[in-house]
Amino acid sequence: MGIYYTNQTIEAYNKLAENGCLTGDSDYVDRDFLRPYKWIIEQMKKRINHDGSYPIWVWTRKPNVNDEGHLPKGTKGVCLTIEVPDDKVLLSDFDAWHCVLNDGFCSLTEQEYELFELGKSKVTKEHSWERIFNLELLQKSEIWRGNDMIVQGVTSNISKDQIINIQHFTAR
Repeated sequence: MGIYYTNQTIEAYNKLAENGCLTGDSDYVDRDFLRPYKWIIEQMKKRINHDGSYPIWVWTRKPNVNDEGHLPKGTKGVCLTIEVPDDKVLLSDFDAWHCVLNDGFCSLTEQEYELFELGKSKVTKEHSWERIFNLELLQKSEIWRGNDMIVQGVTSNISKDQIINIQHFTAR
């Protein structure tokens, strides 16, 4: 079991309180990101025996809800501290995930990136994306080492009985 954190709107939290369970919802995914989300769902199926539903994002470190960007400005939300079996969470590097979001190559070295740009890489773009899950490899790489790694995860659902703590906030 691991302790994780997730920021949700008050509406999502109320749905969780009412239904006893919260699942991911494609209605909250930016249309520009549907392809990357479908890719992460496939990875969840492959790596954590996932059911194919849209993911719920979690963090391994408690986010500072006073920072901007957690939810749209002025939105009422909650930061839930939850306990989830580790085998139900697929961890990845937050910054490296942006390679997938932006349809880019997840390079480990400058030379590898240059080879990819020249069309001479032995690694396909889509195969490079799988590196986002190998946190140790990223930390050792020329490109990613030295970054203050932010570890995020995806899970399929959160049940009411997994909640350990609730912190209410208004997004800045």
